[in-house]
Amino acid sequence: MVMKKAIKYLLPATLLLLILVSCKKAGSAEITILAPTNLVFTALVATDGSGLVNFTAQAMNAVSFDFEFGNGEIKTAPTGVIDYVYSRSGTNTFTVTVTAKSGAGLTLKKTIPVTVTVTPSVPTLFWSEEFNIDGPPDSTKWGYDLGAGGWGNNELEYYTNRRENSIVQGGVLKINAIRENFNNSPYTSARLLSKGKFAFTYGKVEVKAKLPAGVGTWPAIWMLGSNAETAGWPACGEIDIMEHVGKWLNRIYGTLHYPGRSGGNADGSTRVVDGVTTAFHIYTLDWTADSIKIYVDGLLNHSVNNSRNIPFNHDFFLILNVAMGGGFGGDVDPSFTRATMEIDYIRVYK
Repeated sequence: MVMKKAIKYLLPATLLLLILVSCKKAGSAEITILAPTNLVFTALVATDGSGLVNFTAQAMNAVSFDFEFGNGEIKTAPTGVIDYVYSRSGTNTFTVTVTAKSGAGLTLKKTIPVTVTVTPSVPTLFWSEEFNIDGPPDSTKWGYDLGAGGWGNNELEYYTNRRENSIVQGGVLKINAIRENFNNSPYTSARLLSKGKFAFTYGKVEVKAKLPAGVGTWPAIWMLGSNAETAGWPACGEIDIMEHVGKWLNRIYGTLHYPGRSGGNADGSTRVVDGVTTAFHIYTLDWTADSIKIYVDGLLNHSVNNSRNIPFNHDFFLILNVAMGGGFGGDVDPSFTRATMEIDYIRVYK
């Protein structure tokens, strides 16, 4: 049986609210509208490290209760009883507010601190791509975006599904950007995506990769909201686990795009890491309901507090590509002929 500790807060009687509205017309009766009173707010916190808290609110003249859990999430419970599970690891104190509402829309609020301990569970492997079978990428896991222009980025490559541009060899996926005339484009490359084959909400993504060299190259390991076709961009949300441009060698970008923070105003940071084009490095996303953190070789690159106000609480799919030029990649070195991004593995943990 889970032991729980109770935190009880009573609203002082001096703050009880009674609103009287009188109709003074001849022959009319006086009408009394009652606001919520006697608000009692109780939090029962599980002591097993699960993050579970049982909230109970009671008040006279109340017909529903809104709970603000102190992490950006709000829920309504008509009965005043609700269970909520916090996911932020460690011991954290949240400022929780309950709003009691009367049938006439009158309200009464109470705020309490709630301290919750969450013991991190050992993540388990949920999905992986090890690239151990030579040949084209596994069609049960990967599809392709095909075409030119980079979907608004003014990129110079034409994305294909040819083996020349994407192939698994020697235990790694190779995405090859090649200087060649193809369908009126001066370069070819590949853009692989797990759309319609694999998507998930929350988890840890770990990618081991060696990036292409050359001014004008623009490799990316990223994710897009599965509702992109219906919601549009940036409303669907975008998580860039890794971006690199050849003109700024070894500078790794970790970025989020969402309404109000997209394109040149995106929410991101950079970290300089030696040898990203000559050796494999680990690029990681740690994504929960409370936070989104992006790492390079275990070092934090960017962190954002997640909430219901930004679109990072639904399924996302994976994308791997090497672009050439464009608004971010810039001019391509005239001597460029070919460059390759190699990916050893992608692992998703829950």
